[in-house]
Amino acid sequence: MVKLIALYKHPENKEAFNEHYFNVHAPLTAKIPGLRKMEVTKVVGSPMGGEGKYYLMCEMYYDSHEALQTAMRTDEGKASGKDAMKFAGDLITLMIGEELDA
Repeated sequence: MVKLIALYKHPENKEAFNEHYFNVHAPLTAKIPGLRKMEVTKVVGSPMGGEGKYYLMCEMYYDSHEALQTAMRTDEGKASGKDAMKFAGDLITLMIGEELDA
């Protein structure tokens, strides 16, 4: 499986961020064709202490790189990307990863 990983830095207004993320952005993202699973993790700390660099992580699973690329070209994929840049463009880091058997 391939996953698109979104890491969000701590927003200035966590309440407003959460409101938009969970009530607008996540539902938009969940509608992307080809998305197999979406996991959202609230980062609660760092092993070194303190709150850490990131606030939230979302992992979006796809069958393959091709499936991810196709999904991002759909109207739903474009809407999710546009919304992410609008409300969290300065907070978000996106990565693509492949799951490995360890």
